[in-house]
Amino acid sequence: MAAPSRFNIRVYGILIKEDCLLVNEEWFADKLVTKLPGGGLELGESISDCLAREWQEELNLTLTAQHHFYTTDFFQASAFDNSQVISIYYRVAVAHIPEVLCNTQATERSFWLPLSSLQEATFTLPIDQVVGRMLKEAFLQNRL
Repeated sequence: MAAPSRFNIRVYGILIKEDCLLVNEEWFADKLVTKLPGGGLELGESISDCLAREWQEELNLTLTAQHHFYTTDFFQASAFDNSQVISIYYRVAVAHIPEVLCNTQATERSFWLPLSSLQEATFTLPIDQVVGRMLKEAFLQNRL
């Protein structure tokens, strides 16, 4: 495999409500991907603006970034193109969460996953799997 030709920076939000984590499923490149809500940073965009835009686009939710949770600290090649993926995760808050979440994209579905049933294998992508493990450990130690 050739060395990556560019960076691919992704920004994701972690929303926890009543010991449940908001998770997205979406079709991307003919694969069903289970991930945290968020997406790609655009050139000239701040990390917080990217996070707000992605949540507005995907979930029609307005969020407030609370604090940084994790940034990729290992090399990860993209499964979809010739790039190196760097993912940034923030704990977020949403002022009003509707009873029924309505995704704005027909190819996406969001759901609440109990933290007690969260597993590393819940997520499709390797960096999300690391974050899933971190969230599970924090939940078990009552740190969330």
